[in-house]
Amino acid sequence: MKTRIIVDSTADLMPEIRERVHVVPLTVHFGQEEYVDGVTIDHKAFYEKLVETDVHPSTSQATPVAFEKEYEKAREAGDEVVVITLSSKLSGTYQSAMIAAQDYDNIYIVDSGSVAIGGGILVEYALELLNDGLNAKEIVNRLEEAKRKIVIVALVDTLEYLKKGGRISKAVAFAGGVLNIKPVLSVIDGEINMLGKARGSKMGNNLLVQEIDKAGGIDFGKPVLLGYTGISNALLLKYIDDSKHIWENNLKAVRYTTIGSVIGTHAGPGAVAVAFFKK
Repeated sequence: MKTRIIVDSTADLMPEIRERVHVVPLTVHFGQEEYVDGVTIDHKAFYEKLVETDVHPSTSQATPVAFEKEYEKAREAGDEVVVITLSSKLSGTYQSAMIAAQDYDNIYIVDSGSVAIGGGILVEYALELLNDGLNAKEIVNRLEEAKRKIVIVALVDTLEYLKKGGRISKAVAFAGGVLNIKPVLSVIDGEINMLGKARGSKMGNNLLVQEIDKAGGIDFGKPVLLGYTGISNALLLKYIDDSKHIWENNLKAVRYTTIGSVIGTHAGPGAVAVAFFKK
């Protein structure tokens, strides 16, 4: 029996990885305007709207019906299924996947406990295990163990979007703008947390490096992925250069992708992030 991997659209994936999985979309809302994530709005269009409009976007979970459509395709093909969703603490998408699976056999669902590029590296690891010949149940057992070691750290360029999302007060956002404060965020146990603040991007980049060290270092035997929010990758390229001692001699190439709407809504454009499995 073949195994197929189903993910939701919040998992940020390199193009060659996305081609190998089946994607269930979430919905993005700008006021009354509704878009299907990755179908009727891509990352570039999302960030253009984020900057151009005063309306703060929101996302709606993927529906059980959307998952059921993918499950039905798998059943018709005679495939068993591994489903990987974003953290159940950030969305009801995991619950939708569970509800849709009630009438199906051979469907295994993993709450990644992460999001964006964090979910992306768990999906990549699942595909590596699939290549190694593991079946769906064996893959899920390994994913449940590995997901606890996923770390995402991100440097945010502006406090404006954290303010819009109600994560910080207007006074803190204003003071941060005046002082050129760059907060460092993480996704820990499925929740977005603020780890620290730095004045200026160079100090912020240093703080990102410190957080990697604090996590115990990177397991380079598993996938590593960097990401950026917005349309320009310039800040990410600067970070890669500032931290090249981490990547040199450890990675053949530093891979990166754009980060989607769930994190982008809170971080705004100009954020850079790293997702890895800690040692």
